[in-house]
Amino acid sequence: MAILATDKLHDTAPPRHDSMEATTPPPSVGGANDEEEEITTSPEPETEKLNFEPPQYTWKQIHDAIPAHCFERDTLLSVSYVLRDFSFVLILASTAVFLIPQITNPALNKLAWLAYSFVQGLVFTGLWELAHECGHGALSDYKWVNNALGMWMHSFLLVPFHSWRITHSTHHKTTNNIEADIAFVPDTQEDWNAKRDARGSFMKALELIEDMPIAVLLELIGHQLIAFPTYILINNFALPRMAVFPWWTRSHFYFGGHGPNFKPMHKKDIIMSDLGIGTMVALIWAGVHYFGAWQVMKIYGFPYLWTNHWILVTITFLQHTDVTLPYYRHSSWTFLRGAASAIDRDFGWIGRFLFHGAIETHVLHHHVSRIPFYHAPEASNALRKIMGTHYKSDFETPYLWAFWKIRHACRFVVEAD
Repeated sequence: MAILATDKLHDTAPPRHDSMEATTPPPSVGGANDEEEEITTSPEPETEKLNFEPPQYTWKQIHDAIPAHCFERDTLLSVSYVLRDFSFVLILASTAVFLIPQITNPALNKLAWLAYSFVQGLVFTGLWELAHECGHGALSDYKWVNNALGMWMHSFLLVPFHSWRITHSTHHKTTNNIEADIAFVPDTQEDWNAKRDARGSFMKALELIEDMPIAVLLELIGHQLIAFPTYILINNFALPRMAVFPWWTRSHFYFGGHGPNFKPMHKKDIIMSDLGIGTMVALIWAGVHYFGAWQVMKIYGFPYLWTNHWILVTITFLQHTDVTLPYYRHSSWTFLRGAASAIDRDFGWIGRFLFHGAIETHVLHHHVSRIPFYHAPEASNALRKIMGTHYKSDFETPYLWAFWKIRHACRFVVEAD
């Protein structure tokens, strides 16, 4: 997220990124230096050049390179994955309800519940990813199958399926267009400085501690707990552009027709999504009434929080945030340039088996989102040959360590020279 490309990048330009400094002046978006640097009072972060050239490949090259069978959607195979993941949910929940209470040692009992919530959260995340595939029409040739499965899975996870599908489509159509994207849109250096100046002494006090590990950890915990529900409620990831609208019109539940996210033609879909969420909330309320709030929290609530941690504010954040990824002004943005501005990472067998390869093949997903996940590895390998040096990946850095480093390092984007 180190580059803000302008219309000067229609050909070739050497954009720049900031390097993190152990200082109290503005932190930057570049990679944190491994060596300790001398403390300085310079008001501007230092910069260095990156070799960068916008992609030049074409849609024809992409479609010619990807094997034709990769575009085929097998409804029965897709449904089998949905049933597999939901079977995992039932098996884990049954184990928690009937076996964990038999553990009489208090410490081991608590440890078992912690393990359950973590593993169930991983499985929930897999269901979330399958619902995401449905939103792109990638699981079946039949629209009603995609909508029915997606509505069921996302409602179960308290996500308004159609509302999210529509805004997520906007993200795909405007990826890394800093003037139009709606997901994890960074501040420019000028905006970041303006916010710092407006907050005065409070912001300066934060700058004194924000690079401390404990401060970063506390920020991450708060972000992981509330970021996704906040996004669903007020769609705050594209501020300040969204801030001109009242918060309730930015909500994924709003069907009034004059907000920033939806058109009057979407009203029926939004109402259906709201009904799906209402049904799930009613089921949770009934569970609280019959089994108790703490039991419902252990069985469903904590895995749900783990899912929020994984899906939006870890997986999505790392798919679109890195010091090597450019953002474009609208005048120089194209769909292919935006699609190339994502990065693949590796989460081992969890990513490939439980998360259905969403982390490892996201660059492909932004180029051709209708390819089903079970064909994505083969299609991704073909796409990489066309993209060449424009393909971005980091398969070496451990996934959670990458999250820590990038969250710590990436603050704003700077204009290219």
